Amino acid sequence: MIRNALDFCVGEANLSISLSEQESGALAGKRLDVVLVSLSGLSRTQIQKLIQDGFAKINGRTVHPNHQLRPGDHVLLEIPETKPNIQPENIPLDIVYEDDNLLVVNKPQGMVVHPAVGAEEGTLVNALLNHTPNLSSLAGEMRPGIIHRLDKDTSGLLLIAKNDIVHKNLARQIESYTVERVYRAIIHGEFADSKVTVDAPIGRDPRDRRKMTVQHNNSRRAVTHVEVVGRFTGYTEVEAALETGRTHQIRVHLAWLGHPVVGDPFYGPSPPGGQLKGQLLHASRLGFVHPETGEHMVFVAEPPSAYQDFLDDLV
Repeated sequence: MIRNALDFCVGEANLSISLSEQESGALAGKRLDVVLVSLSGLSRTQIQKLIQDGFAKINGRTVHPNHQLRPGDHVLLEIPETKPNIQPENIPLDIVYEDDNLLVVNKPQGMVVHPAVGAEEGTLVNALLNHTPNLSSLAGEMRPGIIHRLDKDTSGLLLIAKNDIVHKNLARQIESYTVERVYRAIIHGEFADSKVTVDAPIGRDPRDRRKMTVQHNNSRRAVTHVEVVGRFTGYTEVEAALETGRTHQIRVHLAWLGHPVVGDPFYGPSPPGGQLKGQLLHASRLGFVHPETGEHMVFVAEPPSAYQDFLDDLV
């Protein structure tokens, strides 16, 4: 029963769990919020807000996030759709390029790309709506203009479409793997090879729905090309070029190689000194064919100060 509950979709279904005597061994005694984070793929902040707002019930009753589960408990988590009432916000944008059809923006670390449960404000979409009313609609009301995404704590270049025709063209380029997407990363350990291609399928981790993992069941092919650009004692700086584009792909592949990205809260150790706010991963190079002009365009953005400061300390 628990296994069937793992594949729910936010906004499309509820998560219903019944703990039988046999199934409850791993979950009984654990906090409700911890269990729901693991099963849902939502963040702890998002889960705690849903519980506090009455969307989670045990045996028909609302409870606190720290409630401990017991054998035989029936847990129901309702996940409401975020209402498409996105407000423009006067948030500065680092615009690398803009014309009547598209934008290329340099997203800062710590910014969510589009609104979701628990993150309805302060996103890149809120900033884009304040900048221009002309954004494509193909990705839905919550994601105007968004063709591809970066994790909250990954900085770097993102491509934004201003109309649906351009969106379709750029999305087709991404799907056919002709868009150049290259990242810079500082990783743990001293990487042995100068170049390596990782061809390892990625799927959602069955033990923690927030994570992805290399696995052959319920997965999709994922290919990353890794090249060393700097070597340091205990660390390596690499460029990672995406051939495919799976969730957390570079982070998962590098961790699978035994070299997780520095500062990665999911796939690596705690950062040295605890001073980092996220992984040192930056989308540094973006290349594509302009849908209207046919020109091949390439943009480059240097990593943010936190990345460079860490690198300078290694020299």
